[in-house]
Amino acid sequence: MDRGGVGGQGVGRLATAYGQAIAAHREAVRRWENARRALAAAGPPAPDNAELVAWLARVAADLAGPPPGAADLTAAPVPVRVGEATTLDGGFPVLLPLAGGAHLAVDCDARDPRVGELLRAVVVRLLAAAPAGAVRVAGIDTVAFGAAFLPLRPLLDAGVLAPPATTAADVAALLDEAERHARGAQHGAPADRELLLLVAASAPPPRELARLAALTHAGPDAAVCVLIAGHPPAGPGDAPPPLGATTQLRLNERYALVGDPPGQPYSADGSGLAAAVLLDGDPPAASVAALGARLAAATRRAEALRFTDLLPAGRWAESAGPGLRTVLGRAGREQVTVAFDDATPHWLVGGRTGAGKTVFLLDVLYGLAARYAPAELQLLLLDFKEGVSFTEFVPTERDPSWLPHARAVGIESDREYGVAVLRELRGELTRRADVLKRHGVTKLADLPAGVRPPRIVTVVDEFQVLFAGNDALARQAVDLLEELARKGRSYGLHLVLASQSTTGVEALYGRAEAIFGQFPLRVALPGGGGVLDPLNDAAKALGIGSAVVNTAGGAAGANTVVRFPDAHAAAADLATLRHELWAARPAGARPPAVFRGYETPRLTDDPAWAGLRPGGDVPLALVGRAVDVAGSAAGFPLDATPGRHLAVVGTATAGADVLRAATLSLARQHAPGTARFLLAPLVAGTAELAGDLAMTLADAGHPVERLDAPALPDRIAAVATPDQPGASAAGGSPAGPAAGAPTGPAPGSAATDAGARSGPADAARRTYLVVFGVDAASAALGATDPATFRSGHDDLRALLRQGPGHGVHLLGWWRGLRRLAEDLGGAQHRDDVACLVALNVPGADLGLHLGVHDLSYTPRAGRALLVDRHDHRVRLIVPFVHSGPEPDGGDDR
Repeated sequence: MDRGGVGGQGVGRLATAYGQAIAAHREAVRRWENARRALAAAGPPAPDNAELVAWLARVAADLAGPPPGAADLTAAPVPVRVGEATTLDGGFPVLLPLAGGAHLAVDCDARDPRVGELLRAVVVRLLAAAPAGAVRVAGIDTVAFGAAFLPLRPLLDAGVLAPPATTAADVAALLDEAERHARGAQHGAPADRELLLLVAASAPPPRELARLAALTHAGPDAAVCVLIAGHPPAGPGDAPPPLGATTQLRLNERYALVGDPPGQPYSADGSGLAAAVLLDGDPPAASVAALGARLAAATRRAEALRFTDLLPAGRWAESAGPGLRTVLGRAGREQVTVAFDDATPHWLVGGRTGAGKTVFLLDVLYGLAARYAPAELQLLLLDFKEGVSFTEFVPTERDPSWLPHARAVGIESDREYGVAVLRELRGELTRRADVLKRHGVTKLADLPAGVRPPRIVTVVDEFQVLFAGNDALARQAVDLLEELARKGRSYGLHLVLASQSTTGVEALYGRAEAIFGQFPLRVALPGGGGVLDPLNDAAKALGIGSAVVNTAGGAAGANTVVRFPDAHAAAADLATLRHELWAARPAGARPPAVFRGYETPRLTDDPAWAGLRPGGDVPLALVGRAVDVAGSAAGFPLDATPGRHLAVVGTATAGADVLRAATLSLARQHAPGTARFLLAPLVAGTAELAGDLAMTLADAGHPVERLDAPALPDRIAAVATPDQPGASAAGGSPAGPAAGAPTGPAPGSAATDAGARSGPADAARRTYLVVFGVDAASAALGATDPATFRSGHDDLRALLRQGPGHGVHLLGWWRGLRRLAEDLGGAQHRDDVACLVALNVPGADLGLHLGVHDLSYTPRAGRALLVDRHDHRVRLIVPFVHSGPEPDGGDDR
């Protein structure tokens, strides 16, 4: 019984096990059937891993096979090799889509050598894939100061790679340029777009990183490709800004893990490529050099900048109402436009000698002149250096054309001329303020076109000379400049100040910030970084023909590096344009007033000489040309007021030329025979000049008498007291005129009466005593008449006080102020000679003689100071010189 129970239990266990085996078999059959059906639906069996790896290698080779230089990197992404995937069954190249709106990010920065090698390899491959000139590379490296880009130096030399940005300010400026590029590409023609390859070897500061990330979302139309290192994938904590259309690479100790490319994932779950990648190393140095050489030639051809590229299609087609604009050059292949408007009313330009300031200014001035008609734009041009910056804007003997916009041009200008220009501008400012008030507006742009005056651009080259010395003239210049800088923008008055340096100008101490703060646009040429903020060193690496243009007062982060053409190399184009504009000048246009600081003017070349006629109210003695905007003649009216005489003071031999010019100009204003000239050449070397002058006056029909020192006191006594016996009001004496000199009509004749003038004396009674060296007659004048106890000095002083009343005037040259003061009888009689032309007289001595404590005058060759004590005029002049034959002094018209 017990045995049977045991046997029954064994049979039960066996039956259970058998049943389980059958169920397992059936499940296996079911699964096999399911697998068979699934395989049948999937198609033919897949190859093994070795075959798959070989297939991937072939595909990668085919993708990398197209010839270099043919890819359009702005149209669609192109496959670029980054390394080789490794598997147990072999390896295959890994290609990522880049450009055409696709980007690359690496979680480590270039401090890991593999990252720098990868970035350099990708840059070289993209440049090789595209046509020459179709890609421009800009780098960022804020952790290694640009070291990541050093192996790519041939590309930098070729002009394809810009110097990398290494500071936050540099990065901000670079991103400004990149954003401008993206906006321009989005609105430009596709055929004109170039790819900007923006390579960040390390992540920039957070704000700039966000801007960099935003560029990856701009799409393919922006023509920007970003390669950024040091940007980890999103994760917990402070996540970096998300990137758009970017393939992410993560590095471990040896390999790289490649994420899914945008739009073409490797995986279904976002895990990326299921294979470790060994990144490629640096491209061979020889390959980089060869690529740089090829691109350099193409870059030079593509980026060749001509002067004509700055000019508009049509001439004088633009309105200056909202402001003035012109193309300055290029930043990369993009044109850079600069403006004179409310935002940038004034410019400050800096650059060392030879840096191209003159070329830069010519580009700007011709560009403006081609766009705006003379009714819209006028130019005032001053050059304070020993050069010829603006000579081509004025007519010359070789070329009679001029720029119709030029109103005044100063070449080798004097400081006084610069102040005169600033004073003229202040007067213009006042006139325009009245116009704006009458029309109820506050700025020039709001005036109707019919009444809006032209905008005026004033260019001052080497402007620091204007403030040299910290004297009264410099202080006046500073006051005028500050007022014009503050108010000019509202009235259409714009300033361009160019210099080698803006530092160390004593007259600007304490006021430089107030003045230059009105100059938001700064242009730094090579060596001109002083016009920028001290923390902005963008101008350090500039080459000739390039400049940093900054629209934020020189602050870092607002820089644009611009290349501009060499106007001097385009002399034929400039001449063609100038003649074209000159031929189109408005009817009645006059050439600009020109001040040539080096020039010694001649009396008969001056327009005032041609305008002299007999019969005027008051004769005008011309002595030189005023240092003013108009270049007007400097003269002194000789009316009947006591003291209306001319004294030329100084040892310079130009004193004789000044007397000669004054005498000839007076003679031209008298009909023949109506004025008498008494010439006394008392200084060695003046006899010949006086002889020539006497013949010229005699040929014009004027009575002339030559005197020596012993005869001078008697003649002075005769003309000083015309009512004495034997003396005539015309200056006659018992001695009569010099032999051979015409005597002219007798006093009281019809001819004399016909020339009567206003005042107590007739015009026929005009007598001009011209003494070359009054101080040389000191001994003769000091002798006393034993009968009357009068000396020649007494008669001279009587003539000075009473002579003008009966038509007698003294034109004298004294070689020293002390002699002049003694002859006048002391300081209390200095008004007895109202007109003074000071030559090489020290300013302090002259101020003491005149009783002026703050007289600003520095004597120098070719200059004189004209002082009219009656009219309170003190002005710098360029005295007339005698350098050859001239027309006679009479009415030869």
